[in-house]
Amino acid sequence: MQWPLLEYSAWKQTCTTLQLWSQIVGKIKIALCTPESHWWHVALHVTQRGLTSGPIPYREEVFEIVFDFVRHHLTIATNSGQTREIKLEAKSVKTFYSELCDALSSLGIDVKIDTLPKEIANPVPFDRDETHESYDAKSVEDFRTVLLNCDRAFRQFQAKFCGKSSPVLFFWGSFDLTAVRFSGRNLPAKDANAAQAEVEEEFALGFWPGSETYPKAAFYAYAIPAPEGYYASSVKPKDACFDKNLGELILDYDAVRNSSDPYAAILEFADSTYEALAEIANWDRKHLERVILEPIP
Repeated sequence: MQWPLLEYSAWKQTCTTLQLWSQIVGKIKIALCTPESHWWHVALHVTQRGLTSGPIPYREEVFEIVFDFVRHHLTIATNSGQTREIKLEAKSVKTFYSELCDALSSLGIDVKIDTLPKEIANPVPFDRDETHESYDAKSVEDFRTVLLNCDRAFRQFQAKFCGKSSPVLFFWGSFDLTAVRFSGRNLPAKDANAAQAEVEEEFALGFWPGSETYPKAAFYAYAIPAPEGYYASSVKPKDACFDKNLGELILDYDAVRNSSDPYAAILEFADSTYEALAEIANWDRKHLERVILEPIP
């Protein structure tokens, strides 16, 4: 599979618009799905064509919302066979929100959400945002390809762990793909929000397409809690480093893309950052890890 160029500066307007659109879908999940630990119930999932909400319950029915980045349509499909489509093109967040609400209503789905975006600087409610309206189809297609590549690598990484671990999930708030491993040791919950997350020692691996804070697509790794010396660890590949501003270990996407074996580079970063933590924090590696005898093709 290709590893396309993904320059944040070239598509940041589209990236922000798409992030806001995804937040609308994510907030529908919050409103209707049964809460799960670590907020896993709110995340989206990578598909061969883009991103999906997965099944969302509504009264006696179930529906799914899919971002199709091949046909550039948002599709809503119910278990009874009804479908609605919204074209993905240059349009404001306000227009997208209105079209999605109308499509749901036409299917008999009435859901109320908090319209204020999360993890966005100077947020504007979805139903009033006429500023973010960009949609560059080629950039979105490239993003889909990168997500597919990352999802495949992250799944291979998670397959080597037999302790508690997350599925590979796309979180719409931070607009990143992530996979988490847990040591099995609990942490004291700090507040109601933390009761849904950060209640166990964890290692997180992820990918994001860039932001104003770090305007480059990159892979990241971090630990909760981070033991003393972890971020000073020597990790691989050679381009990986600790970013003080982010407080995370970082490997730029371009370094992966330009390597001789991008999948191997991602797995080397994942393995080395995890192993550094597991050694310093004394994770029970004998019982948490397993050897994959045959490589995944």
